[in-house]
Amino acid sequence: MSEEERTSVKTYVPRWQKAEWVSDAEDLDMTQSEFVRAMVQAGRQNIQINVEDTGSGPVDPGGDGGETGLEEDVRSCLSSEGTLDWEELLAAVTDDVEDQVEAAIQSLEDKGAVRYRPREGGYTLVDE
Repeated sequence: MSEEERTSVKTYVPRWQKAEWVSDAEDLDMTQSEFVRAMVQAGRQNIQINVEDTGSGPVDPGGDGGETGLEEDVRSCLSSEGTLDWEELLAAVTDDVEDQVEAAIQSLEDKGAVRYRPREGGYTLVDE
């Protein structure tokens, strides 16, 4: 891939999470960029997130004029934190979803139903 085709992406994660990612990348003999790309792709390919299960409600903010769960979450974050930039607000609202997905993956790994395959770039179901 040429430099012209590449671009950077900036995100914010808790320090403990970054430390885990650095350690995991080293264990897999990957750069941090390779590791993050693999994790994002794994999530996009193999994890189906049902927004209703997260307590955030439907993502569509339109409808009957009432606030969705997600709108309530945004309102609550801004009420408690004051002014937040986009990245801070996004992190505050989606933190719970990330925690739930991480817990689900860990539980499925513990049960032997899912495992991470670095060569395939993500998580996969274990054949029964």
